[in-house]
Amino acid sequence: MQAFKSEEQLQLVQREEIDDEEELFEMIDKLTNHGINSGDVKKLQDAGIYTCNGLMMHTKKNLTGIKGLSEAKVDKICEAAEKIVNFGYITGSDALIKRKSVVRITTGSQALDELLGGGIETSSITEAFGEFRSGKTQLAHTLCVSTQLPTHMKGGNGKVAYIDTEGTFRPDRIVPIAERFGMDAGAVLDNIIYARAYTYEHQYNLLLGLAAKMSEEPFRLLIVDSVIALFRVDFTGRGELADRQQKLAQMLSRLIKIAEEFNVAVYMTNQVIADPGGGVFISDPKKPAGGHVLAHAATIRLMFRKGKGEQRVCKITAGGIADAKD
Repeated sequence: MQAFKSEEQLQLVQREEIDDEEELFEMIDKLTNHGINSGDVKKLQDAGIYTCNGLMMHTKKNLTGIKGLSEAKVDKICEAAEKIVNFGYITGSDALIKRKSVVRITTGSQALDELLGGGIETSSITEAFGEFRSGKTQLAHTLCVSTQLPTHMKGGNGKVAYIDTEGTFRPDRIVPIAERFGMDAGAVLDNIIYARAYTYEHQYNLLLGLAAKMSEEPFRLLIVDSVIALFRVDFTGRGELADRQQKLAQMLSRLIKIAEEFNVAVYMTNQVIADPGGGVFISDPKKPAGGHVLAHAATIRLMFRKGKGEQRVCKITAGGIADAKD
């Protein structure tokens, strides 16, 4: 395996493919060429909107909620954005060409890669759920490294954003993983941006702030570990369940938009809860937290459980079920 001895080498690999990504999204600055003043563009950027693609993913109701933007201004902005970005119908052939921009990032496990069709996909959400110490966060750390490999080595050739809600990120664990892949640990750590979230609102604001970074630099992976933890703390009891699920849906909608807008893979971990209706033949039935709202957001769901000794078992649910042991 080719080794990367310095950050400069890694950055060189990244620059080679940046040009290919430029067509994926149009910068919000281009609105000024269509009669939108720079002051209004700045207001959009302050609200976390940095691309015309991202703008079209917002409702006019949301946009008029931005301070200083009237309904008339929003209508004019949306008309200008429609001239820059095609958000209408395209042919199946065009959709196939667009699909070719999807990158599959290796998980570091050959068995799991084979079941995933090559690795976790960009432009989609992969959810991993299971009990503590079942391997969810370990996979997150491995993906932090494998994402930075060049595409011909089954990597994503990009940077990583890590949002930690439970304090589980350990940079010292990145070092041996980087050495395993023949990469310079210092360069790998420099290409990971990390944030610790303490409330569900903080978690959402961190997602909003990502648009600015992803519009400027080549990111390929966003990790949220875990997506549900802060919601279970900040909302308690059945009385707040409906409000919790609504806020969770907004968070997941934002994750989906980030995945598609910037062609990044989203890997989120989830907790499990007891499932009384899990069946009499299962000794300790459990199901993922978050209910149907979270289930519908994930493209692929990975169920982790402990095997014999240090072995971990993964069951993949994506229109079908398969098993991998590693």
